[in-house]
This record gives sequence, structure tokens and C-alpha cells, in this order.
Amino acid sequence: MNILVTGAKGMVGTALVNNLKNIKENKNRTRPNIHVDEIYEYDIQSTEAELDDYCKSADFVFHLAGVNRPENPEDFMRGNFGFTSKLLDTLKKYGNKATIMLSSSVQATLAGRFGDSEYGRSKKAGEELFFQYARETDAKVAVYRFPNLMGHSRPKYNSAVSTFCWAVANDEEFTVNDRATELELLYIDDLIEGMFDLMEGKEQRCEFDGVDTVLKDDGRYCCVPAIHKVTLGEIVDLLQEFKQQPVSLLMPEMPEGSFAKKLFSLYLTYLPTEKFKYQLKMNEDSRGSFTELMHTVNCGQVSINISKPGITKGQHWHNSKWEQFIVVSGHGLIQERNINTGEKIEFEVSGDRIEAVYMIPGWSHNIINLSETENLITVMTCNEIFDPEHPDTFFEPV
Repeated sequence: MNILVTGAKGMVGTALVNNLKNIKENKNRTRPNIHVDEIYEYDIQSTEAELDDYCKSADFVFHLAGVNRPENPEDFMRGNFGFTSKLLDTLKKYGNKATIMLSSSVQATLAGRFGDSEYGRSKKAGEELFFQYARETDAKVAVYRFPNLMGHSRPKYNSAVSTFCWAVANDEEFTVNDRATELELLYIDDLIEGMFDLMEGKEQRCEFDGVDTVLKDDGRYCCVPAIHKVTLGEIVDLLQEFKQQPVSLLMPEMPEGSFAKKLFSLYLTYLPTEKFKYQLKMNEDSRGSFTELMHTVNCGQVSINISKPGITKGQHWHNSKWEQFIVVSGHGLIQERNINTGEKIEFEVSGDRIEAVYMIPGWSHNIINLSETENLITVMTCNEIFDPEHPDTFFEPV
């Protein structure tokens, strides 16, 4: 399949082309029904001759090109309606009935109503061109009305989320006019998966009730339903949490599919390179060191423990706290003893055979470096973040 992508250098176009290449090069094997031969990338620097060639050979067209911030309002219609007309005319010239997708906007819903805009009217006009083209040629068209898109794009341009991410990541000032303002946001990765669904004939059809999307089997429009409704206040509060993570070590809750998970990924793309790494506090003494790596809201913390040759660490027990010791380098011995029954157990551990060992509540435990020359390095997980006011840790040799 030869695929034409207009607007190939924009935010959506770049992401789509990158992921189409992953399928073409067999790096992404999650879509076995999609076969990609050639990817034609058309953008503002491309020539009319290239567009002509692409329209002649394309088997599938993603029409993403458009104007969203022109110097003159009339350029909306010229850029969004005019180029769409040119693209469709070129396809008709070659009798090419390739499936064609149009990137439109929920703002087209308002065209001709109170609150409409030149941008919305130009998008609505482009949609009608598509539907007319489908009637004339019997080609399959898929008109997508997208809400605000969330992906890596130029800050201070047309995405408040990108602007906030950039400002927080780079310690720049920003203004939130109304924290209660709600946005409907579609994350770029979800959009791309929606485009792959379309290529497999599994697109979601919908209608629009006002500006809300309503899924319908016989809907005129297409949509990607993974939309998040969040306020500006919620967005900037999350971003401030993300910014503090290297200091607090607290990783915010990010359930699968959540807005927070997607926003954190986007935020990281705006970090200046000098913030790609950050220092961790190593608590060092004559025995070695102990460093907390990460705290979590519900699942405790992860730490790294380094024991020097011959050193024994631990020698304590907990009421409810439990831990896992995972030796990743060196040779050691873990001992545990039930403080009530006196039962004792030992585990010889080594970085050559990585295993996880539970430190059970009510069992005193230690870890001994058996090597005379090498450090013992242990990853330690704990079900709660250490609280010096309530340590639940009581000294008692094994």
C-alpha cells in the first residue's frame, strides 16, 4: 500500500509518518493487517509535480495539511478549503478512488452558529467538499472532527498544553487566565492508533450533539473516542507535580490510559537536555551506602543498597512493613528469623542468578556481603515510604 500524508511535517503528520515507517520496517508488529510499501510525505515545501505523482500512485490518503494561525483570516478558507479542493481534483484527474481521511475540527460544528470562527467555517467547507467528492466518485472518505490535540508541538503557538509543558519544564513564567476552563484533549498516540484502525476498516463513527461527540454506528463523521476532559488548573497542577519529582522522588499516580500518564510523557519531551538526569542523595557510611530511587503514592518505594565486603546490614524487624531484596551484583547471604518462634531461614543470593526475597513482617532479617573484594548491590522495594516519625523498624540481630 502506498500512503500519501499531506501536512507531513506538522505535529500529527510527523507522528503518523514515524509510526507508518515502524510498520513498513516491521518494527511495529501489532498491526499485521496493514502493509506499507511507500510513504509519500507532502508538505509546504513540496512541489505541485510531487503532489501530482503522489495522487497518481497513492492507495490511501491522510489529508492533515491545514492552516490554523494565518496572518489574515481569509487565509483560513484559502488554505483549508482551497488546498483540499486541489487535492481532490488531482485524485479525480487520475481516477484514483483511494480511501481518503480528512483532519477536521470540532470547531466545524459551530460553523454558521453563535461562536463560530473563520477557522471553523473553513473546516466545515472542507468537510462538505469531501462528502461531495464521495458522492461523485464513490470513494471512501473519513472525516474526523478532532478536539484539541495533545502532542509535542511548538509552544506559544496553538496548544495551551504544549505551552504549559514547555514553561514548567524550562522554568519559564506562564499565565492561567481561568483555572476552571475545561478542555477536551486527544493524545497524539491515541490519534495514531485511531488512524491505524481506519486503515484496517475499524474506524469509529459518530455524530455531534452541539460540540459533544456521540458514538453512532451510522454516524457521518469519524472520531477517536479516547478523549480527556480536564481543566487548565488540573493540567498545571499535574505539571508542577512532575517538576518536583526529581526532588520529592514521588512518582504521581499514572494508571493505564489516564490523562496523567500521557501528560507526563509529553512533559518530558520539553525538558532541556541538562535536566535529562538528576542527582540522588546517597546516604553513605563505612558500611557502604543506601539511596532512595523512587517513591510511589500507593506502592511504597524503591531503593538501592550497596554493602562493602564483609559487611552485614539490617538486623531489624517490622510489624507490618515488608520488603523485597533483589541482589543484582555480588555474592551475599540473607538471613531471617521469626521473633516469636525462633524459626530461622537463610538464602544465598548472587547477581549471577537474580532472585527476589521477601522480608516478612515479624521476622528479623539481615543481608551479609560474603565477598572479600566486591561490593554487594541490592535493589530493595518496600510497601511504604519510610517515615522517620513512624519507622516501624526495631533493632534485633538475627
